[in-house]
Amino acid sequence: MPIRLWPILAFVAGMAFSLLQAQPAYDLLIRRGHVIDPKNGIDRVMDVAVKDGKIDRVAPSLPPASAQKVIDAQGLYVTAGLVDIHTHVFAAGTGTAFAGGDFGLPPDGLAMRSGVTTVVDAGSSGWRNFPEFKRRVIGRDINYPMVRVLAMLNIVGHGMGGGAVEQNTQDMDGPATARVAKQFPEHVVGVKVAHYTGQDWIAVDRAVEAGTLAGIPVMVDFGRSTPARSYQDLVLKHLRPGDISTHMYAASIPLFDEGGKLLPYLAQARKRGIRFDLGHGNKSFFWEQALPAARQGWMPDSISTDIHVRSQLASMKDMTVTMSKVLTLGASLADVVRMSTIRPAEQIKRPDLGHLSPGAPADVAILRLERGRYGYWDGEDIVREGAVRLTCELTLRNGQVAWDLNGLAARKYAAAKPASSR
Repeated sequence: MPIRLWPILAFVAGMAFSLLQAQPAYDLLIRRGHVIDPKNGIDRVMDVAVKDGKIDRVAPSLPPASAQKVIDAQGLYVTAGLVDIHTHVFAAGTGTAFAGGDFGLPPDGLAMRSGVTTVVDAGSSGWRNFPEFKRRVIGRDINYPMVRVLAMLNIVGHGMGGGAVEQNTQDMDGPATARVAKQFPEHVVGVKVAHYTGQDWIAVDRAVEAGTLAGIPVMVDFGRSTPARSYQDLVLKHLRPGDISTHMYAASIPLFDEGGKLLPYLAQARKRGIRFDLGHGNKSFFWEQALPAARQGWMPDSISTDIHVRSQLASMKDMTVTMSKVLTLGASLADVVRMSTIRPAEQIKRPDLGHLSPGAPADVAILRLERGRYGYWDGEDIVREGAVRLTCELTLRNGQVAWDLNGLAARKYAAAKPASSR
C-alpha cells in the first residue's frame, strides 16, 4: 500500500473512533431515584441505566450525557416491574365467566398503569381452551409495549367457566394438564384449583399430580374449610413445598383460636414450604382477618390482586392500592416491594423477573409514596383509614415507556413566543 494512504486511513479511523465515543452509552437513564431491589440488596438512591431493552447498570451518579433519554426520579422509588401472580385476563373469548367470558379484563391497561409488567392468569383457562387463550391474549399483535402474560392452567380442562363446569371431576385430568404445560413452558408456570365445593380431594390431588409431572407449582383457591376437607389438611398434607395458597386473608380461612391467637398450623405450613399469597379479589380480603393476623406476624409471601371486572371496580382497585393496604398492615416499603417483585417471581420459577440485575429485562416501576388520609375498604365494605398510598408514576416494559402519569419521560413544553416578538 503506498505510504501516502496511511495519513488518510489514520484520519478516517480517528474520526470513526470519535463518533463511537460520542454515541451515548445508554438508551435511557433513570437518575436520582431511591432504588429498592431486594434480590441485590439495594435500598438507596441510585441511577439505573437501560440499553437494548435490558438493565445495563445500577450505580450512583451516572453522567446524564451518557444516555439518549434521562428521567429524573428524585423523590420517587424505583423498583423492578411488579409481578402479579393472580389475575384473570382471558377476556373477549368464546366462553363463559372467567374462561373467555365477561369477567376477565384485557391485560395491558390496568396492569401497566399500576407498575405491573408481568401478570399470571390464574386458571381462567384449562388444557382444553389454553390454545384459545394463548392466541387471543398471550399472542395478541398490537403496536405498543405489552404486559408479559403467563398462565396457570386450571385443573378443569374447560377452565374457570363457572357453575357445573368447575365441579366436573371427569374434566380434571392431571396428565393432560401436565402435557399442555410442558408443551408451552415459556407461558405456563403453574396449575390452579378454584371454586371446587366437593367434600373430597379430587381437584387438589389431580392438580398436584399435574404439577409434579410438569415440575411447576400449584395454586389453590380453597373455599370453605370443613371437617371432611379442612384447610389445615390442605396445607399440611396435600400441597407440596413451593405450592401456593391464595386468598390468605379470606373470611373462610381459619386463622385464629377462640382466644384470637394465630393457629400454630400456619407457621408449620410455612416452615414446610407452603407459600401464602394475598389474592385480594372482590370478596377475599377482610380487615378483621388481615389486621389481627398481621399484628401477630402473619404477612403475605406475595401480594397479588385477583383482578377481574368485579374486583377492580370494588375494594381492590389495582396493584398499588393493594400494596398500600399491606403497608397499612405494618409492612415496610422494602418488604412490600419484595412481596411484589422477587418473591412472586421465585414462586413461579422465573428467575429472570423481579429484579434489576444487569442483563435482566428492563421492566421497571417508578412509584410515589404519598402521605395523607386515605380510605381502604374490604370485602364487607368496611373502611379503614391509612396514612400512606403508593401510586405509579411511570412503567417501563423492555426499556420502553408503557405508562407515564405526569410526563416524566416527555419533552418539556416550551411556550411559543408571541407573534409580535417573532
